[in-house]
Parts: sequence; C-alpha cells; structure tokens
Amino acid sequence: MSDFSIVRGLGLMLLTVAVMEGVAYVAHRWIMHGFLWSLHRSHHEARKGVLEINDWFAVMGALPAIALIFMGSQLGMGLWLMWVGIGITVYGMIYFGFHDVIVHRRVVHRYIPKSAYMKRIVQAHRLHHAVESKHHGLSFGFLVAPPLDKLMLQLEHSKGRLREPARRSA
Repeated sequence: MSDFSIVRGLGLMLLTVAVMEGVAYVAHRWIMHGFLWSLHRSHHEARKGVLEINDWFAVMGALPAIALIFMGSQLGMGLWLMWVGIGITVYGMIYFGFHDVIVHRRVVHRYIPKSAYMKRIVQAHRLHHAVESKHHGLSFGFLVAPPLDKLMLQLEHSKGRLREPARRSA
C-alpha cells in the first residue's frame, strides 16, 4: 500500500465530484451543444425506446474513470488516480440519479421534489430543454443552477425562443 491515506483519498474524491460539475458544464455547453450536437440532439427530442444516442456520453465519461481506477489500483501509478476515478464515478452516479431518474423519469418513481434546491434544479433543467435550438441555451450545469428568475432574464437577453408546450391528446 502507499502512504496515501483513506482520509486524503476521500477528500480527493469529494474535490473531484465538485470539479466534475465544472467539467460537465463545459462539456454540455461547448461539446454537446457544439460539435457533438449530432449525438446530444436525441436528448432534446422525444425518446423512442429505452436508450437514446445521447447515452454514449455516459460511456465516454465512464472510460476515463475506469482507466484511472485501473491505473491507480492495479498498475501502481498512484492511489490518487484511483480516488479521482472514483470521484468521476460518484459524480456520474449522482448525475444519473438527478438527471435521468428525477428530472427525466427514465426510471419510474413517485418522488416529487419538495426542497427549494431540488425544485430549482428540476425547473432549471426543464427550462434548458424548453429552448428550441442548440443555440441560446441556458443552465448547462446540473447540480448547480441559478434561480429561475435569473434564468428567465438570461433567456430574454439571449433571444432564445421557448418551445410550444406539448399538447396532450384526449
């Protein structure tokens, strides 16, 4: 074993989880809504089936985490790499829980957000999806979101247009 303590490892893991929100923001804003819109577009359209093309981003996020955990735990390249990989994995799990389960309800549940924080996160992401195109988007982070009034002001200044509400058939 190395002199890298569990306490330091857990601290590094938590720091990695926090940094991953910034990484997710950058990836969502400039990669998913940029040159890889062709993959991400499926997430902004009605889903047909269980999976969508956008799910490849989960695989792309898992690969570096797997590599870092392997390099740190099996190749002896430093346990700190393993803890960073675990942090990326934990962020991915949190993201899946918030984004895919709570917001998009890809897993059936009865949870209704009650805290101000949870309501703001859900509303911010729904507003993100309400903008018509890949341009003029807002709220690209996920665990951190500005208050709804600030998002509405940002939308107004960006000249983004909201989608028409989906009509339910009778």
